Amino acid sequence: MQQQSEYVISTPEIATGIPIDNWYAVNTRPRYEKKVADALKIRGVNVFLPLFSENHRWSDRRKLIHIPLFAGYVFVRLDSAPESRIPVLRTLGVMAFVGVRGAGVPIPEEQIEAVQTMLAHGVAMTPHMFLQVGKRVRIRGGSLDGLRGILLAKNGDLSLVISVESIQRSVEIRVAGYDVVPE
Repeated sequence: MQQQSEYVISTPEIATGIPIDNWYAVNTRPRYEKKVADALKIRGVNVFLPLFSENHRWSDRRKLIHIPLFAGYVFVRLDSAPESRIPVLRTLGVMAFVGVRGAGVPIPEEQIEAVQTMLAHGVAMTPHMFLQVGKRVRIRGGSLDGLRGILLAKNGDLSLVISVESIQRSVEIRVAGYDVVPE
């Protein structure tokens, strides 16, 4: 795995001028994440599509490609009014908002900020299966100060799993060298 990149974050207001409030996850058609993010950006929607870089090798060549960290999902920031969701739902490739009956459940700001912080600091990360059980911890000190997640141990190597609970997806980072404290 190589360094990560963040795809797009657009202006902090919807085209109608309504202030934004909450992050929501939008389920997309398979492999449509970048197309959906571009289309939503054109519509003036604040979009977040976290990507990571990976070397792919084919029989005739190698190439560094950017893959969505959470396959099948794009994050949008909207106010809670139902009419603000219409432009998103009318975008080609958007299936539904993640939540009960497709209405969308707000994602805590802390979870989106944790992913954005890791991307901003170039932390090596890989997608990880979602975990509901485990010990919640917080990193103390360093560039990742305050990040919270679930601590894992794989063959003696400590890792921290940051989860976006509403889409049941997680990201794993190594925390060797960081001071990790229980929450």
